[in-house]
Amino acid sequence: MDWVVRAGLIELALGGLLGWAMVVRQDKPQWLKRIGVVAPQRIRQVHLDYVMMGLILIGVGLAVPDLPTAVGVALVFGTAVNPFLFVPLAFNPDTEKRPWYRILATVSFICVSGGLVVAAIVGPG
Repeated sequence: MDWVVRAGLIELALGGLLGWAMVVRQDKPQWLKRIGVVAPQRIRQVHLDYVMMGLILIGVGLAVPDLPTAVGVALVFGTAVNPFLFVPLAFNPDTEKRPWYRILATVSFICVSGGLVVAAIVGPG
């Protein structure tokens, strides 16, 4: 599952780069207000979530090299989408009430939680 590990490394790198957004949040919060951020705490959530999701993918990709491709795809999709869902909430907290958001959040959460259960069942190769 080299490609799952690579996706995890990309998510980890994205989380690391989002550390700069944390600096802006702390040192120049007016910059975030200027671009329409009304819930700056979501910046921390997306930053930390990409770091955690990247680590999850790296761990699963290394520990379960025989993971079925469909499960790997679901995991990569879910771990990419879950953190990103904090971004629209930074601009409009009411977004979480919209049907498209709730459906996407549910699907991505099912992909992560279901994929991790399958990974645990398949286990190390």
